[in-house]
Amino acid sequence: MPSGATFITADRSRPGAYDEVRFQEWGAVVESAYDHRLVKGALEALSPQARHWTLVSSVSVYARNNEPGADENAALVEPTDLEDYAHAKVAAERATEHAVGDRLLIARPGLIAGAGDTSDRFSYWVSRFALAGTQDVLVPEPEERFVQYIDIRDLVDWLRSAISRRLTGTYNAIGSPLGFAEFLQQAARVAGFSGRFVTAGDEWLGEQGVSYWAGPRSLPLWLPAADIPFAQRSSARFFAAGGRTRDLPDTLEEALRDERARGLDRQRRSGLTRSEEQDLLRLLSRG
Repeated sequence: MPSGATFITADRSRPGAYDEVRFQEWGAVVESAYDHRLVKGALEALSPQARHWTLVSSVSVYARNNEPGADENAALVEPTDLEDYAHAKVAAERATEHAVGDRLLIARPGLIAGAGDTSDRFSYWVSRFALAGTQDVLVPEPEERFVQYIDIRDLVDWLRSAISRRLTGTYNAIGSPLGFAEFLQQAARVAGFSGRFVTAGDEWLGEQGVSYWAGPRSLPLWLPAADIPFAQRSSARFFAAGGRTRDLPDTLEEALRDERARGLDRQRRSGLTRSEEQDLLRLLSRG
């Protein structure tokens, strides 16, 4: 822990979790959980003594993904299933708004990139290009598709600044949309890739059981045509409130350093294994 900080551990799901700190004054509280039991417990114990409260939510709270440029006023999902991530995040926002009122900052990040990312989404492409080297890599059709992300370092820098300024309100904490084709080209350059992009259409990939966005046997960051605007949300309010984003190669280089340290051919939570990809490439070459 940083010098001067006190580290207190507690199981937040158990009674008495906050007994040691319940009556302490807090300059700021940052909540990243979405489990309603954890969110409620923290609010009950800490919000009366907190001068400022930050809830790290998600752009997943929005009800629709088909509106390019949608901002923070877009409609949210109705939280009817608290086991669902998006629903739980909306419920967390509403509970926190009720408890904290005008002391609240809600940050809604999108795809978060950086070292240690256990979702394996953003880093898949730069990792795969580095692993493939001079060999072919399978990619979805990138035209008219976008990638929208924020480097974890930029998100943390903004949160620290916003909290120090006692900023309140709701912000899509996300970078500007970038064309998927440009993203792939830059990832390939950072990885030193000299092979070919082999493009497959959506219908063919679906027939082969390749999933969108994330998870096993997927092509990460690839979205269905109807959901492409998910990666085109407005971040104007974030930038107006001091948000800054570093250049893409910087984020890709950091991601690749982390991927090399963990192993380019390791088992991943998202993406195709290299073996799965090569099987698909052979199948695609036969027409």
